[in-house]
Amino acid sequence: MTDSNIQIASSEIVRDFNRRIVLNLIRTRQPISRADLARASGMQRSTISLIVEELLEGNWILEGPAVRLPRGRRPTFLRLNEDRAIIGVDIRPGQTMIALADVNGTFGPRDTFPTPRDPEAGIREIVARIHAIVESAGAKKLEGIGISLPGRYNACLDRLVFAPNLGWRDVDLRGPISAATGLEVELENAANACALAAVWFDQVDCRNLVVLTVSEGIGAGVLVNGQLALGLGGMAGEFGHMTVDPDGPLCGCGSRGCWEVFGSNRAAVRYYGREVAFTDLLNCADEGDPAAGAAIAKMAEHLGRGMRLIVAGLAPEHIIVIGDLTRSWELFRPILEARVAEQVLPGGDVPKITAVHEDGLARLRGTVALVLRKHFHAR
Repeated sequence: MTDSNIQIASSEIVRDFNRRIVLNLIRTRQPISRADLARASGMQRSTISLIVEELLEGNWILEGPAVRLPRGRRPTFLRLNEDRAIIGVDIRPGQTMIALADVNGTFGPRDTFPTPRDPEAGIREIVARIHAIVESAGAKKLEGIGISLPGRYNACLDRLVFAPNLGWRDVDLRGPISAATGLEVELENAANACALAAVWFDQVDCRNLVVLTVSEGIGAGVLVNGQLALGLGGMAGEFGHMTVDPDGPLCGCGSRGCWEVFGSNRAAVRYYGREVAFTDLLNCADEGDPAAGAAIAKMAEHLGRGMRLIVAGLAPEHIIVIGDLTRSWELFRPILEARVAEQVLPGGDVPKITAVHEDGLARLRGTVALVLRKHFHAR
């Protein structure tokens, strides 16, 4: 490579880097003027103007009306173009949800259906529902499809490799879905998708974060020094399959006594002794049913004990809990906070623990971030 080629490549990298910085500033601070973009980014106004014109021509952003000020020029404000859209797919063991979202994470048409146990049937159904969503999108520009998975996706193998509660193994979703729709497909574990949603849309300002998704199992999305921890084969964060009692009940992964067989929704129903939906169990506990209350307290106790291991190993600043349990957060919060506080070593800080009451949309919001981050992230 010649020196001139190196210079051209370097200038292209800088332009792309600056473009992503400006696009991300517009996303997080919209509506925003060119002058404010220059101040926030530290770039020259001429550089900002060139980037803004490029983004306007590419239909990534729109100009709003001018704002009257006491004196001087009237600035026009910039915002993201909500006609750029993303299709999100949230696959869960019980049901799959597909939705159309704009670049701000606002959802439009949605569709749900029972998740087939056979992966080939599941892919066919997903493709059929995506086609219907595409029809509803009209003239919107589709940026791609994001898929949240209840298991681990290995990027090197491009396969869903580990989803014990779903029953799918070694499945290629990207290939057939992309071929059938003509759209780019991004895939990620559900807990990682939720971690992206927390940073992307909720703008959680935290570089060491753990997001726990509690449902049929327990998943963990881990942010370390501001980066999503993926690990070897994308398997980082499988805290739900830590063995906490080798003589415990059999887990869907094949091992015994995993954390999720003690601290998940299924565990609480098992403690209750009757086959009920977990949400119904929460309602019974809220209404004062002593057996339901005891089952929820036992689940919370085991959930808190597992969180202690996360605190000991990762020392996160913030733990976000997502799942149906957050509907009855006051039953869980005191127990979780007490167990976590017991683990903090002398001189350490107690991590913040919060619940996200997101009506089941955190995973879907994460799928939107999956698709858009390649355009917006400056690294």
